[in-house]
Amino acid sequence: MSDPGARGLTDGERTGSGQNGGADRSAGAPGDARFFARTGPHPLALVAERIGAELPEGAPRSRAFRGVAPLQAAGPDEVSFLDNRRYLPVLAETRAGAVIVSPAFRDKVPPGSVALVTTQPYLAWAGAAALFHPRDPVAPGIHPTAAIEPGARIDPTAGIGPFALIGAGAVVGPRTLVASHAAIGAGCEIGADCRIGSHVTLSHAVLGDRVTLYPGARIGQDGFGFAVGPSGFVTVPQLGRVLIGDDSEIGANATIDRGSAQDTVIGPGCRLDNLVQIGHNVRLGRCCIVVAQAGISGSTELEDFVTIAAQAGLIGHIRIGRKARVGAQCGVMSDVEPGADVIGSPAMPFREFFRNVALLRRLARQRSGGSDASAD
Repeated sequence: MSDPGARGLTDGERTGSGQNGGADRSAGAPGDARFFARTGPHPLALVAERIGAELPEGAPRSRAFRGVAPLQAAGPDEVSFLDNRRYLPVLAETRAGAVIVSPAFRDKVPPGSVALVTTQPYLAWAGAAALFHPRDPVAPGIHPTAAIEPGARIDPTAGIGPFALIGAGAVVGPRTLVASHAAIGAGCEIGADCRIGSHVTLSHAVLGDRVTLYPGARIGQDGFGFAVGPSGFVTVPQLGRVLIGDDSEIGANATIDRGSAQDTVIGPGCRLDNLVQIGHNVRLGRCCIVVAQAGISGSTELEDFVTIAAQAGLIGHIRIGRKARVGAQCGVMSDVEPGADVIGSPAMPFREFFRNVALLRRLARQRSGGSDASAD
């Protein structure tokens, strides 16, 4: 194996740096110029205004900052943040010029740093990072190798990458990027400011505005529907669509089947992680979260603000109530009430699950102790 140093990596790049901890100050700051655009430097007053933070009396409002970095790596011209008291010792030693903190930690910011006080430090950190590292703008135009079929409508401000396919009658909205080797099927509609990643396939689908499909996502393929005939399985035509609401993000290699007779619906603001499977006719409400390798079977409905943790499996034709949370590797076989937290397989309320675990441990200890006594 070649030496990482031969590829020009710095000590910080080899070490890496975690969020608010896990590495020393030699770790490199985020925002490698080879991969991320950078703006600035920006005055402290602009940073505070952009993230909605309060500045202390007498703060140097014109002081210039050039970027963001974690506490242990930040320098005097960088902004950092703290949202977990576990990292208070790191905060005490930070060299960051400004630190985003909640009101409770205002007095913990060291004298050499300026406290940017807000009730939502992590949200403010997102705003600060976006200020210094905005998303790359779309370069308008159609690459010469892209294939555009008759009747496709592409906004002049959209960008179509190398070897992309835009099917007949498809619509690509303003400032939308379709990256290399993506395939947009006939009749699909994509709204404004969307990002369609490399090797995405999209068919039988309508997307709202500001939708992101990460590389390799498969949207709109046939659902898993078949009937049993005298000579074997007979595929049932899947005649629905996939509808994806504004501001949703679909992770890399996630799959969303189109509906059978109804539509598969992903509500606005949803976040689907990598390798998620959504079956036909599934309906997700607003701002649902589905974490990696979870699968939702056909015709199941998630109400608003539901969270499905990693590797959970949901059978079909059930309903998950508003703000319910389904734990990792959970097997959900019936409806879940609004606001409920469930875990285990079959799924059960958290407290019941852990009572069962405690009981099994007691029984195991008792059995083990009884065997030892008889052996004596």
